[in-house]
Amino acid sequence: MKLKSSLIILCLAFAAIFLQLTSCTQLDTFEKNTSIPKNEWKTSFEVKGSFSITDTTSSFITYIVLRHTDAYKYNNIWLNVGIQPPGDTLHYQKVDLQLGTDATGWMGTGMNDIWEIRQMLFNRGVKFKKAGVYNFTITQIMRDDPLPAIMSAGLRLEKQ
Repeated sequence: MKLKSSLIILCLAFAAIFLQLTSCTQLDTFEKNTSIPKNEWKTSFEVKGSFSITDTTSSFITYIVLRHTDAYKYNNIWLNVGIQPPGDTLHYQKVDLQLGTDATGWMGTGMNDIWEIRQMLFNRGVKFKKAGVYNFTITQIMRDDPLPAIMSAGLRLEKQ
C-alpha cells in the first residue's frame, strides 16, 4: 500500500514538473487581424500591421486570415498584400484567396453564418533576410466597392 501511494506521489510530481516546463515555452506565432468597418471593405481601407523578426535562420509559414459571412456572394477574393522589410520599400503580391466552391461550400472553419479561412501566402516557409520590424498592408482589389460581408482580415506567421 505504501509503495502504491509513493508511486502516485512520484507520478503527480513528474506531471507537475512537466506542466510547469511546457507552460513556460514561448509560442513562435504572430497574428494580427483588423475588423472591417460595418463589414463593408472599401478599396481605400488598408489592413495594416507590423511584426518583428529576430531569427533570420528559421523559416516562417505566412497565412492570410479572412473572416466573412454566408452573405458573401463570391467563391474567392482578390487581395493586394504588401510586405515591407526594414529599411526597404513595400513589395506587393496579388493573391487570389479561394473561400469555397459551389460544389462543396465554404472552406475553413465556420460557426453559424461566420466563416474563417487561413490560407498560406507562399507555398513554403519563408526565411526573412533582415532582422527588424516588418510592415504589412492588405487591401481588397475586387470590383465591388465597398465589398460587403467581409468581417476582418489579417496576417499570421508561424515559425517552422
